[in-house]
Amino acid sequence: MELVPDMSTEEMDNESLGYIENLTLEINKSKAQHEAIMKEQQIQKDGIRSNIDFAQKFRQRAEQVKKSNEQEIQKNAMKLQNEKKKCRSIEDKSSMLKKEILKIQEELQNLDSKNKTLKKQTEISTAVPERKVVYEGKTKVGAHDVSFDMNSRIVYPMQGGTTLITFEEEDVAQKILSMKEHLVSLGDCTIKVQAKPVHFLVPFNVEMETEVCPHRILVSNLPKDISEERTLDKLDIHFSKARNGGGEVLDKDMLHDSSTVVITFQEDNVAKHLSDKQDHEVDFGKQKYKVKVTPFLNGKIIDMKISNSTCSRTVLLTGIPDIMDKEDLQDNLEIHFQKTTNGGGEVESILYNPVGHSSLALFQQDTPEDSQNA
Repeated sequence: MELVPDMSTEEMDNESLGYIENLTLEINKSKAQHEAIMKEQQIQKDGIRSNIDFAQKFRQRAEQVKKSNEQEIQKNAMKLQNEKKKCRSIEDKSSMLKKEILKIQEELQNLDSKNKTLKKQTEISTAVPERKVVYEGKTKVGAHDVSFDMNSRIVYPMQGGTTLITFEEEDVAQKILSMKEHLVSLGDCTIKVQAKPVHFLVPFNVEMETEVCPHRILVSNLPKDISEERTLDKLDIHFSKARNGGGEVLDKDMLHDSSTVVITFQEDNVAKHLSDKQDHEVDFGKQKYKVKVTPFLNGKIIDMKISNSTCSRTVLLTGIPDIMDKEDLQDNLEIHFQKTTNGGGEVESILYNPVGHSSLALFQQDTPEDSQNA
């Protein structure tokens, strides 16, 4: 324990005054600091207030800008929607126009096709030689169609030891076929023959594509009192000359079924030039004749339907031996099958082909005017 020396009253007073003065200084210093702090706080409060006002104004401005942007976005959305509607409308119109264009193109193609068809039909009609026709009061369904009737001409190869026999009546042929085997008396001997139907494939619908041949012409209205050879020579001479509109002739051919002549030229344009003029005066020696020149048609089969056909009046006899003269054997067969007692009837035609020989039988369409024959 430390002993503090005793102080006098004066010393204590001085010491107290010093302490008070120091304390006063500290108090004043603290006041000054407090005032400074208060001022700083006031400045901060003013700053905060100012920031709050600024923030409030900024929020108000932001709200205004937001509303303005929203309104602008709305306007732009409306404009975009309107533009989309316009685009859809334009696309619809464009689609309609495309459809109309395609429709018009199809119509143009159809018209072009019809035009080509009509042009082709015109060329075909001018290619038909003139013939005298008369209306007999008959009508036909589908007469507007471009079609032609076709008469069948079938070449039938006959085997040896066979006979083709055609009856006038279909019932007779069917009766002979139903009996199948027949005993035919040939004087001293008798032969057994088999009756079989005649089958072959027949086209019943043929579609052809025709075009005018650039090298050939068809010449009709020819004189009937001049020989074929002289007619061909005179036509060759006439149509070979350039002054007659002709050119080099490569070939000439008489079509006997239509009494027309086909002339073939080397150059393409000669045939068209001659057919455009049509009427030509040809010198046949004693006098001149006016002939008609028309285009020649080339035909190409594009479709053909075929059916299995059976002759209704013709019978094939097989198993015939070669035991006598051809004509005698044929006469004996005809006599046998004409007799009703043998199941036969009136024979229209007969053709016998002996063993070891070959024959070709021609079948034609069976019509009232032109009966089927073998």
